[in-house]
Amino acid sequence: MNRIAVATDSNSGITQSMAREMGIRVLPMPFFINGELFFEDITLTQAEFYKKLDEDADISTSQPAPGDVTDLWDELLRDNDAVIYIPMSSGLSASCETAQALAEDEPYAGKVYVVDNQRISITQRQSVLDALEMVQKGMTAPEIVDVLLREKLESSIYITVDTLKYLKKGGRVTPAGAALGSVLNIKPVLQIQGEELDAFAKVRGMKAARLRMLDAMEKDIRERFAGKKVHLAAAYTCTEEEAAGWAEQIRGRFPDLELEMLDPLSLSVSCHIGKGSMAIACSKVVDAR
Repeated sequence: MNRIAVATDSNSGITQSMAREMGIRVLPMPFFINGELFFEDITLTQAEFYKKLDEDADISTSQPAPGDVTDLWDELLRDNDAVIYIPMSSGLSASCETAQALAEDEPYAGKVYVVDNQRISITQRQSVLDALEMVQKGMTAPEIVDVLLREKLESSIYITVDTLKYLKKGGRVTPAGAALGSVLNIKPVLQIQGEELDAFAKVRGMKAARLRMLDAMEKDIRERFAGKKVHLAAAYTCTEEEAAGWAEQIRGRFPDLELEMLDPLSLSVSCHIGKGSMAIACSKVVDAR
């Protein structure tokens, strides 16, 4: 049986300690804060990141250096025949395309498989779990990649943000729109059903935003995924107490489904939406035949 390693980046929300438990590797995403370089979950904790965010520090995301990517692959190939690398969606970062280009050349061609299945955060994490399950079933690397690409659009994420400040910084909301939205207590609901983050709805108040996300997810499960099993998950940048309340609300709406994940959003996502956000996601259970 071929030995296959699975790796991803920290946009998946998988921490270094989780990765060790799962038997995978996670490439930390780099951040520049006031011009200084940090790496997620290595030299930058969640608490430190949000402290900097509260201080209005100049924070920007970056893609991993090519040398850091290939160093990880080199290390994994010493003990494995192949590497399946699942980075964040190419629609949200150039890091995937960079990795794909690196994997085309020797010594990685035919050994490193970069999967652009257009996911991020908890759905990206689910892809990692799916890949691990297929490795355990004895599938080959090309077979696993084929399944992940075939299933790539079979997921949904809805996110609501508590502040328009960071969407304004990122150019997704105009300054005038952000000012008016703050006065009217507008909470945008964002959607990922593919490679990009799109606007889905605007409602007044966080309570209404949570209900809109639950309604949208219920519709997806009933229509898009009709007759199919799904993984249900949630994520947050709010407090743990608020996250626990959100989880109970989800369980109340979907009593027949297990809420399989409830984790903080990765810092790359948090950088663009700020504190106080909540998300819900589902991914179709893959058919590995």
